[in-house]
Amino acid sequence: MIYIAICDDEKYMSDKIRNQVSAFFRKKNMEASILQFPSGGKLLKYRGAIDILFLDIQMEGLNGMETAKRLRSCGFKGFLIFITVLKEMVFQSFEVRAYDYLIKPVMEEQFERTMERLYLSMKSEGETGLLIQKGNESRIIPFDGIVYCEVIDRKVYLHLKSEEVVDYYDRIEKLEERLDRSFFRCHRSYLIHLKYLKSYKDGTAWMEGGKEVPVSRGRRKEFSGIILQYMKDWRS
Repeated sequence: MIYIAICDDEKYMSDKIRNQVSAFFRKKNMEASILQFPSGGKLLKYRGAIDILFLDIQMEGLNGMETAKRLRSCGFKGFLIFITVLKEMVFQSFEVRAYDYLIKPVMEEQFERTMERLYLSMKSEGETGLLIQKGNESRIIPFDGIVYCEVIDRKVYLHLKSEEVVDYYDRIEKLEERLDRSFFRCHRSYLIHLKYLKSYKDGTAWMEGGKEVPVSRGRRKEFSGIILQYMKDWRS
């Protein structure tokens, strides 16, 4: 599920973007949840997930640029696409890390071009992270944010650097295939991120945050070699 928000005080334009977005993701066989907001103030009160935000710059009251600044300062990390009638406003978009901008009236060709680029960016982002599915929701977790993975009764627990624990159903063999070379399967139930390994002794790996992870007897020799190679690669 992709979570999309459209913030524009012109209902006609908001509905037009909604229809275009819905049609685009339908062609990609992806589910999209689309919410519409008539003002920056209403958008700022929303606490749900937003992956892609279409934001009008010229709005009455709080304008789109100020709304974007407040969202970024509150931790919004999604893709931001401005909608505007003034091309000169685009230069300010760098301040808020805007992905792109659409000039009103938004033409179909312009919209498709922007969305195809965005779709490719989302796919490449997924290649540096783990795309997990839980029910009808999907989420990309950057590899760099995972300290270690634990599997208990076919349920995966991702222990993140932020101290959050994310769980979902998967097999450890499939998980191992999807992770990059920074991870090592040290036990039938554990995969660790070598970057967060603090020390290792007598079959126990100490991870960042103080967690102890067992290293199975059959993998200890290989593990020692992997650690040395990882340190060598990291220094070079």
